[in-house]
Amino acid sequence: MPWQEQTVEEQRTEFIALARRDDANIRELCRRFGISPKTGYKWLGRAATEGEAGLRDRSRRPHHSPNQTDPAVEARVVAARTAHPTWGARKLRAWLLRGGDGDGDGGSIGDSVDASSVPSTSTITAILGRHGLIDPQESARRQPFTRFEHPHPNDLWQMDFMGHLALGTGRVHPLCVIDDHSRYVLGVRACAEERTETVQPALMAVFRRYGLPWAILTDNGPPWGVPGHPDALTRLEVWLLRLDVALWHGRPAHPQTQGKVERLHRTIARDVLRPYQYPDLATCQAGLDAWRTTDNQHRPHEALDLAVPAERYTVSVRPFPEPLPPIEYDEGTIVRRVAAKGDIRYRSGRYFIAEALAGEWVAISPTPKEGCWQVSYGCHRITTIDERQRAE
Repeated sequence: MPWQEQTVEEQRTEFIALARRDDANIRELCRRFGISPKTGYKWLGRAATEGEAGLRDRSRRPHHSPNQTDPAVEARVVAARTAHPTWGARKLRAWLLRGGDGDGDGGSIGDSVDASSVPSTSTITAILGRHGLIDPQESARRQPFTRFEHPHPNDLWQMDFMGHLALGTGRVHPLCVIDDHSRYVLGVRACAEERTETVQPALMAVFRRYGLPWAILTDNGPPWGVPGHPDALTRLEVWLLRLDVALWHGRPAHPQTQGKVERLHRTIARDVLRPYQYPDLATCQAGLDAWRTTDNQHRPHEALDLAVPAERYTVSVRPFPEPLPPIEYDEGTIVRRVAAKGDIRYRSGRYFIAEALAGEWVAISPTPKEGCWQVSYGCHRITTIDERQRAE
C-alpha cells in the first residue's frame, strides 16, 4: 500500500498550501507531486479566483455570507466541535476566522472573514457548554507548559509507531512522521507490522514529496533502534546516514523526548481510531488520510499561536537522490570494507564495527589518543577503535 492514498482534491489542497509560501519553488513542488508545471499553475489560478471550489473538478460550492445569524453560527460551532472533539474554543474561533465551513473539514488557508461576524472565544465556550460538549475533567487536566521547537522546517522530524490496534480483520500499526517546527504531519501510514521493510519504502515516499530533513528523532525500539544498546546501528539508520540524515534516539523510558509525535498519537486515537471500527487497513488508511488533510490545512494549533501547520511548513531544499549516490572518501583516506559479521581488519587486528554496515566501506582516521582511530561512514562518525581491545 503506498504511503499517500489521498484523493485528488486532498492532493490539490496540499499542493496549493505549500505553493503559496513566499519561498516556494513551484516547479520543484510540481515534480514532487507528479504533475506538470502547467497543471500546477492551473491549480494555483483556480484557487486564486474560485477558492477551494476551484480544486473540485469544476464543481461549484457557494460561499457562506460573512453576516451569519446567531443560530447559524452556533450550528457551525457545534458541528465543527462534534466532528473534531479535540478542538477547543480558541481553535474553533481561529478556524471560523479562516472561513471554516460545515463540519470542520472546509475553509482554506487565506480565506479569512470579517472578525466582527465571528463569536468571541468566551461566547464559543458558552455555546459548547450549552450543548454539553465540554468535559469538566478534561478541562481541569489541561495545564500550561513550556514548548520547544527547532527554528526551521525540516531541521528535525519526529517518527514513531502508535502501537497496534484491532481492526475488523487483523491489526493496524499506524506509523507517524511529523515536522518538529511546524507540526506538519508528513505522513500517517496504516501498517500491518513494524519492520524495516515497511518503514523504508514509506520514508522514501515522504522524501520524494517533501525532500530530506537534517535529522529524524525516534525512540530506541525497532526497527530504528536496538533496545538496551543505544549505540548500536540498524539497517534503517545506515540507509539514513547514506542520505546524510542523522537518526537521533530519545532517552530510554522518556517518551516526552518525542513529545510532538506522542501528542500526535493521542489526537489520532481520539479523532480517528477510537470513534470508528475500521474493517481493514485500506479503510483505516482512508480515514487517516482525510484526517491528515484537515489537521495540516484547517486545524489551528495552540502551539503555533493558532496558525495551521501548512502556514509554517515549507518543503525541504534537499531532494531525495535517485539513484542513491555511492559513499566517497577523499583521496588518500584509509578505507576498509566491513565484513559480513560486522568487523574490519586494520594493522593486523580485527575490530567489530556494526553488523548493519556489512558490505559497506568505512574510513579510518587517527585521533589524538595513541593507538586509537576514528571510524566514519561518509561524513558521520560511527565509533572509535582501540588496538588494545582488538579481537584476535
